[in-house]
Amino acid sequence: MDNLLRWLRDTLSSTGTKCLNYLIRFRHERDYRAFLDEWRASAPAGSLRLHPIPLIRAVTFTAPAAAGKPRLPSGVWMEEDRLVRVEAAPAAQRVPAEKGLPWGVQQIRAPLAWNRTTGHRIKIGVIDTGIDHSHPDLKSSIGKGINLIDRTQLPHDDNGHGTHIAGTIAAANQPSGMIGVAPRSMVYPVKAFDYNGSAYVSDIILGIEWCVRSGMHIINMSFGMRSRSKSLLAACANATNAGVVIVASSGNDGKRRSVDYPARYPQTISVGATNRLRRIAAFSNRGPYIDIYAPGDRIHSAWIKGKYNEMSGTSMATSHVSGAVALLLARYPELTPADIKSILRKSMIPLRGAKNAKTPGELDVPKMMKAAES
Repeated sequence: MDNLLRWLRDTLSSTGTKCLNYLIRFRHERDYRAFLDEWRASAPAGSLRLHPIPLIRAVTFTAPAAAGKPRLPSGVWMEEDRLVRVEAAPAAQRVPAEKGLPWGVQQIRAPLAWNRTTGHRIKIGVIDTGIDHSHPDLKSSIGKGINLIDRTQLPHDDNGHGTHIAGTIAAANQPSGMIGVAPRSMVYPVKAFDYNGSAYVSDIILGIEWCVRSGMHIINMSFGMRSRSKSLLAACANATNAGVVIVASSGNDGKRRSVDYPARYPQTISVGATNRLRRIAAFSNRGPYIDIYAPGDRIHSAWIKGKYNEMSGTSMATSHVSGAVALLLARYPELTPADIKSILRKSMIPLRGAKNAKTPGELDVPKMMKAAES
């Protein structure tokens, strides 16, 4: 541990304009606590700032790239804190409000379950770009979230992606606006992504930690990265073990046997996108790592400044599944993340044009509810 502490102190005197963000993670709680205590006791005033992430026994920090990497003791790992982007296909256009039910909500037949469940009291953490708090379709559906980019500010959306996701999950403005899949559920904006739709893995993990601590039932992760992060895997595993359902987008590269992380982790529900014809959308990743498909092509939903937008992507498909899981949990609160994944797989309907019987199908809410009864 001394070598690691010495290396961290030495980085203070390193020069170089290029800096990198890092995560250091500890296997054992006692080592993590000892490290933090020693650092706080010995670090010079105004020195390198370490940000603890207790959920995965880690710290994150920024250091000059020239500092290199230290020799690490057994049970300690270090990785670069990489950038992640929200998942949306390039085609996006402002559109006038379409009153009532967007086609995706109709296609998964969500309204047929509303006489039994509307997602009441289910809390969904949307780790994204924030949410437009003043949107008329979302006013009654937003809980108090967190802004991880600037903790002095509310998690307002300065991009639009997070508001679009929230609209599909929980919009509830029947007379004059749109309705989401689970109109009485509550979405909690966890702003980890900036106005460009970019976030560091460490901010996402802090978002997951906030969701676990704040009693979220579901976490919507409409973002992805191509490289594997052991720290993000640990965060997803810990959240799932705490009973939180994680729904993640598979990516928009049109790959046939690959999906992005974190959707590729077994702890998540991995979602691909379909179009109005119940076929896999051309942009959607697909293959054995997909758990279920849902509408994701030209989806109409809420947008910033009280407006609406049409977007395509596995992000949009993911929000349909998060809403459906909210309907399920409101009716059957005892279900575990493993139960829910099993129910979704048992109840999906076959895709058009699927040549392989093992190809995952599309979300169908009434069938999902019926499968939960058996």
